[in-house]
Amino acid sequence: QVQLVESGGGLVQAGASLRLSCAPSGEMYSAYTVGWFRQMPGKEREFVAAITWRGSPTKYADSVKGRFTIFRNNAKTTIDLQMNNLKPTDTAVYYCEVDLRDRVQLTTTEPAYDYWGQGTQVTVSS
Repeated sequence: QVQLVESGGGLVQAGASLRLSCAPSGEMYSAYTVGWFRQMPGKEREFVAAITWRGSPTKYADSVKGRFTIFRNNAKTTIDLQMNNLKPTDTAVYYCEVDLRDRVQLTTTEPAYDYWGQGTQVTVSS
């Protein structure tokens, strides 16, 4: 079993940056996929970015390409999501999730993920 704890959310103005961190506990294998998803009020959870626990490859939603970077932070043993040039449309609860299967390609489908954290709120004001 894997437990996930997210941190780093907050309230910022448009154009600012935030870094979210996801700290897994339990046995993590290099092939596991760690994904970030977000959920706006009244909407379904949507894919943001994904990476394997080993640190590559990565995949991004079109809406965040060029602004967000997902990476393994080896100093903290976390999966971080660096979010730059934030927009009000990025406002959501952000969840870290883990897919325990060794897949050929990273999955962007939320039901494929096995565990998730409690979420962290990101609010971007205009």
